Amino acid sequence: MRFGVADYGMNVWDGGAFDLEDRLNRLKAIGYEGIERLEAVSADDAVHQAAIYHKTGMAFGTVRGPNASVSIQWAAALGRAYVWTAVTGTDFDTFCRQVNIQVEACRRWGITAALHNHLGTPVESQDQLEEFLARCPACSLLLDTAHLAAAGGDPIATIHNHADRLVAVHLKDWITLHPEIGLENWTERGRFIELGAGNVGLDFKAIRQALVKVGYDGWCYVEQDTHLQDPIKDLAKSRRVLRDAGF
Repeated sequence: MRFGVADYGMNVWDGGAFDLEDRLNRLKAIGYEGIERLEAVSADDAVHQAAIYHKTGMAFGTVRGPNASVSIQWAAALGRAYVWTAVTGTDFDTFCRQVNIQVEACRRWGITAALHNHLGTPVESQDQLEEFLARCPACSLLLDTAHLAAAGGDPIATIHNHADRLVAVHLKDWITLHPEIGLENWTERGRFIELGAGNVGLDFKAIRQALVKVGYDGWCYVEQDTHLQDPIKDLAKSRRVLRDAGF
């Protein structure tokens, strides 16, 4: 397995990604091997950023460009295996139909589309995830452990039951601060936090054991959407938790 960072929370804290090389070097210094998404505005920008990753000895798992079609082509050109699903449908039927179309578009370029299960989307709960995977059988899964756990789902069972669909894993944690608030207002119900500090029962040693048992050997990305201090401090804590769990 390889260990990187999904850096959405870093961008929120910093106000943007202003110096990719500096960010990569700081993450490398605390034990990470890359960032999940290379996000570019042009082909030249994508190639330039890919060169920076190579220069620093770091890697990236996928690409996001100005639109879904371009993301697919750039990901294929840069030798990546997947892109995130990126469709407009907000009701479940439309969402699944559009994802299946995107999956077919990816197939033509020799890559796959991967669903990122997420609170506040058509695929939030365990039941929704199971139905989605049944209705979109060629779509891969970017399993977000904390989004699923926060919605009452079971990441470990999902790993065992859908090992053949896993293309990447987000390792993150969630703390419920206001249980009286429902998931329809999930941003007020709680927040994402460094690994090991949550209260939704995520056991990272058990997650590792499950991944090893099913033979998973892909990327695991630590992500913390909300930082209350320098993200490097939180991400260093999370990396230590992973080491203690055997990662």
